[in-house]
Amino acid sequence: MTAALRPIEPRDHAAVLALNHTNVDLLSPLDEARLHELLALSDRADVVDVDGAVAGFVMTFGPGTPYDSANYVEFTERYGPAFYYLDRVAIDAAFRRQGLAGLVYDEIERVAAPYSRLTLEVNIQPPNDASLAFHLGRGFVEVGTLGDETKTVSLMSKELR
Repeated sequence: MTAALRPIEPRDHAAVLALNHTNVDLLSPLDEARLHELLALSDRADVVDVDGAVAGFVMTFGPGTPYDSANYVEFTERYGPAFYYLDRVAIDAAFRRQGLAGLVYDEIERVAAPYSRLTLEVNIQPPNDASLAFHLGRGFVEVGTLGDETKTVSLMSKELR
């Protein structure tokens, strides 16, 4: 198996939208128009390519971007320019437990290092226990929460050196 991150291309849009839709309860809704908007704003927007198949995708944003996500805005207010934001990551169920998430996070943490910290959020209502355990295991800590009784996220940060 050969796995690598590569920029999202137009031929990947259907796969990215399908993956996002499958995981929409853990991510935010995404349609073609919003995908184009996020691609224009993102610092990184990559697919996880495994032997030519789209096995996952990841989107990140640097500081100072006019991104309208409440979570991103919260990190902007908290950290100013000293953060890098991982907005969404999804791995297709058929490709899980093969080390792909580790591959993605190793690369994103490398890219985020100049910003001092990598930030993200994990659902705690409804709970995403697997993601929470994964992030705690990688050294992320909760720095706050955001949401209401129907959806609450743990705002997480990892200091990078």
